[in-house]
Amino acid sequence: MQIKPRQRLLDIWQAIARQSFDEGTWNWGDLGGESSVADAERLLCLLYPATEIPAFRLDDPDTTERDVLRAMERAGGRLDLPASLVEVVGEFMRTHTRRDGSTPAFAGGYYFRPAGKGTDLTDEQRELGVVDSYSLSITLCLATLGFLKVYQTRTRRPHVQAAIAELRDATSNRLTAAMVSLLRSFTVSVYDPDSSQGEALTDLLGQGRVPQRHVVQRFRHRFKALRAVITESLVLGLDVHEGLLDGNRLFECGWAWGIVRDAPEVETDEPVGPQPYGIADPVPYLYFTVVALDGIEDLFSYRTLTFGLLDSEQQRLAEALRLRWEVTHQFWSGIARFDADRWPLEDIPWRTTGQRQESEYFSLSVTSLLVHDLMRRRATDDDLTRVVGVLERLADRARITSRVTHDDPMVRLHDPGVTMPLLGTERIGPPLRWTMTDFSAQLLKRTVQLRALSRDPDAHGRLSGLAEDILEHVWRRRIGHDEGAGLWGSWSFTERVVEVMVQAHHMYRQPPLRSPELTHLAEALLSEAAQLFGVEELELAPPGGGSRERALRDIELKLRRARELVGERPGTAYALALDVLGLLDVLAQARATARLGGGTC
Repeated sequence: MQIKPRQRLLDIWQAIARQSFDEGTWNWGDLGGESSVADAERLLCLLYPATEIPAFRLDDPDTTERDVLRAMERAGGRLDLPASLVEVVGEFMRTHTRRDGSTPAFAGGYYFRPAGKGTDLTDEQRELGVVDSYSLSITLCLATLGFLKVYQTRTRRPHVQAAIAELRDATSNRLTAAMVSLLRSFTVSVYDPDSSQGEALTDLLGQGRVPQRHVVQRFRHRFKALRAVITESLVLGLDVHEGLLDGNRLFECGWAWGIVRDAPEVETDEPVGPQPYGIADPVPYLYFTVVALDGIEDLFSYRTLTFGLLDSEQQRLAEALRLRWEVTHQFWSGIARFDADRWPLEDIPWRTTGQRQESEYFSLSVTSLLVHDLMRRRATDDDLTRVVGVLERLADRARITSRVTHDDPMVRLHDPGVTMPLLGTERIGPPLRWTMTDFSAQLLKRTVQLRALSRDPDAHGRLSGLAEDILEHVWRRRIGHDEGAGLWGSWSFTERVVEVMVQAHHMYRQPPLRSPELTHLAEALLSEAAQLFGVEELELAPPGGGSRERALRDIELKLRRARELVGERPGTAYALALDVLGLLDVLAQARATARLGGGTC
């Protein structure tokens, strides 16, 4: 199945317009407003492509393309559509505000589930903030601010201009609050090697082949510099435990599910209001760490920087998040590749130390962290090839590229998904859990990211084939009827697919791979073609030889075009050179035939 990101996005937008708009009016549905996570995911399905892909722009009605208008016709015409988005996002900002109206709210809502049957969540638990909401809010707010920056110069309607000004202030305030909460959700867990968590980590890293003391020694050496950075440089929203100074102790870093218990408040001049008390245990979660990193990355995107979307205080907070982003990449990349001969990542499934779970989903999470790291530094061909192998094995084990057997336990990886306990929620009610059902969408996302990164032709081909296989699996999971037809069973899954399509669009915008071998062959063909073309130019034209002159001009143009492309697109240059050689041979044969017939050449 070809990826075709433009057509897939148009299909998704058409389904969203059918599901969410009623004669131009947005309809949140029965669950609208109950979860800031789900509502943000829903809006991002529209705003993320609209601000990342020029062909899907909605902020300038004069440039909105016809196929986009056809897909979104239920949402209104080209002039009404951007105004409707301003109204809908404004409603989101007002809805997801604390009861006293003072500060933004980041409630997980119905995404939280009780761990036991027959128990209900307390109101306090439903209103708990969660890292998914903080991260998604960063992406949504940046997309909204960029959208408003353009749209405010394209409309003159006074009531729309007033709504834009109000929304811009609310969006900037929510962005700051999300950044502050994300800072306070970062944690460093320190423990002794002989503790249960320490034994779990050393067993994971040693893979049952290396004694614990050797693992601890290697860990101390490998992360000595990183330990110093965490101890000396991480500020804002984090109290580093003194135990981190002890080089014989182990540690993990990343994001908890929400604001960490006893996390200090972040000093800021922005009007974010009272900062809520955290209840999350100071334990990093792989899933929430990946989610946090995805959002933080948007703070440093080309669009964010060129549009100047951050004010000075937000830039200060962003730098603190960026340091955590760098530290986390380095740590988990080192953990994933702890043993050069046999990576712990290659020992599937991954076993978490804090939650004591193992699953292919966690292997995918660690792979995501490694892909993040490979994207930010110069990856070796060996690293890329080994990660490709991990992705292929995960697709096979998850029954995406292999056959499902009777009562196959791997089906549960997709439905009902992988469930994690949210440690600390039991302090204010029944223990809560979080369920991830987006394994195949996340696998597709990392495959496309790695394919865009890889410059090795073999790995490139393997990743292209794998991405198409995963997309076919994902596309078959769409809802086939009712109002959600064409979408997936959750906004979380749908939003992940939209992200993939945006990344696939950027991937296809990259220049094609340049093979040294193909470049050498193309240059050899061009050399021969240039020589033969010179021969043809030396020959006298026969009487009435206008067709020959036209043929020579066409050959010269193709030859010039091939020379221009040989550096960037050697395959195309190769094909043009072959065509030129064929045309030159036709001319040579015509001359030979003319000589035999007694004609003049």
